[in-house]
Amino acid sequence: MRAVSHDSGGAPEVLEVVRTRRPEPGPGEVLVRVHAAGVNPVDWKTRERGRSITGAEPPYTLGFDVSGVVEAVGYGVTVFRPGDEVYGMPRFPHPAGAYAEYVTAPARHFAPRPAGLTHAESGALPLAALTAWQALVDTVAVGAGQRVLIHAAAGGVGHLAVQIAKARGAHVTATASAAKHELLRGLGADEVVDYRTRDLAATVHDIDVVLDGVGGANWSRSLRTLRRGGTLVSILPPDDSFPYAEAEAAGVRAVFLLVEPDHHGLREISALVESGRLRVLVDSVFPLEAAAEAHRLGELGRTTGKIVLSVAP
Repeated sequence: MRAVSHDSGGAPEVLEVVRTRRPEPGPGEVLVRVHAAGVNPVDWKTRERGRSITGAEPPYTLGFDVSGVVEAVGYGVTVFRPGDEVYGMPRFPHPAGAYAEYVTAPARHFAPRPAGLTHAESGALPLAALTAWQALVDTVAVGAGQRVLIHAAAGGVGHLAVQIAKARGAHVTATASAAKHELLRGLGADEVVDYRTRDLAATVHDIDVVLDGVGGANWSRSLRTLRRGGTLVSILPPDDSFPYAEAEAAGVRAVFLLVEPDHHGLREISALVESGRLRVLVDSVFPLEAAAEAHRLGELGRTTGKIVLSVAP
């Protein structure tokens, strides 16, 4: 099969298409023919540093988001059959190898893909949507009447988080550049803030939940928008500047979320899509051979929604 691999960390040019052996599903696993693979920041950050979150070193194939068709099932699998259309975020944070024509993973790392979506659209969903879902629903149980602040709201996780929070009845404040405000209002944001021109901490108050994908100084600024008892959920790994002590002193909580494979969460996301309450924005689609170009675009930090690799017709 074709797959995108790299032998060392570095610039996007280290990515190359190689021929490798097609995997076989083990007990409890499925083999999925990949039609589309989402491209996420974790992909290009892993490529650049030459080491995965779990410490795995090249050569290996990047990618976690998968939309495709079950080709074969392993011993004991009952939830899928060959020919079923699925999507998922297999094996995260362990290398899953989604930038390839086939992947294997535990069957319950997948779910039936949402009806009505193209493979590119469903391939864009899993990691970003599960991150938003696990942050807003599983971590803080956002509900009606709560006030949620979402940073980088036009990005991959952000634009989905806006919609998930609205679907649960929250009042949503979103941060983005001015050019993206109309889009975010169309997705349901009640208030949109231009982070370049407005002092967030001075003008946004009484927030129950902050979802942050920016990090750095934004963590402390976000704390000052929270009401007592509120929660800051960061989807970026904490460093020495992560404000644990500052949060405790202010009577709020600061946590870091690492997304997990989640069969139930994927089904909930599919239900939102199929009810018309969640739509995924695909910024651009590249062929598998252009994975390096997709990474270059992603690293600019200017995309709206998700970047996707088209793997099979």
